[in-house]
Amino acid sequence: MTTAIDDSDVQILAALSASLAPGYARAVDDPWIGSPFEWILKVPSRTKGALGEALVSGWAAAKGFDVIRSRNSDADRVINGHRIEIKLSSLWRSGGFKFRQIRDQEYDYCFCIGISPFDAQAWLLPKALLQEHVIGHMGQHTGASGTDTSWLGFQSDRPYEWMEPYGERLADVAQLLKSNGPGVY
Repeated sequence: MTTAIDDSDVQILAALSASLAPGYARAVDDPWIGSPFEWILKVPSRTKGALGEALVSGWAAAKGFDVIRSRNSDADRVINGHRIEIKLSSLWRSGGFKFRQIRDQEYDYCFCIGISPFDAQAWLLPKALLQEHVIGHMGQHTGASGTDTSWLGFQSDRPYEWMEPYGERLADVAQLLKSNGPGVY
């Protein structure tokens, strides 16, 4: 395999690519460089859901909770007998999290985990709370009036007030899982 570019059109594209790269390349002061979570940024969006499920499942099991796969696609896992939908967001350049594809399905809680370069935040949000504030209120694909899918977005240092009793730290979520007692699933 040759590494030289012989085609003049490809040479033009390569030169343009080299001139554009600095505007798109990660800055040297990028906070993700050296982070144990840096590789997550390179995972395709469609794979991040499965990654979030694996991270939360492993964390919950390490904390001593029973974790099994949900019997249907309405929830991702059953943790401590509760049907849990899991949403992962990495920290956006704007300093916020965006938890996407929140739907009105059969689950008890939505476990939102936000990954920053050297930190993680988490919330265990009851579905009824999401119905009150997110589902049907924060449409993802059709604007604020959208009802099929919703998203929950906020600055990492300013979650909504209504979220306060439901976490921010993983230890808070562990406490909530314990205090909720075993579920029926």
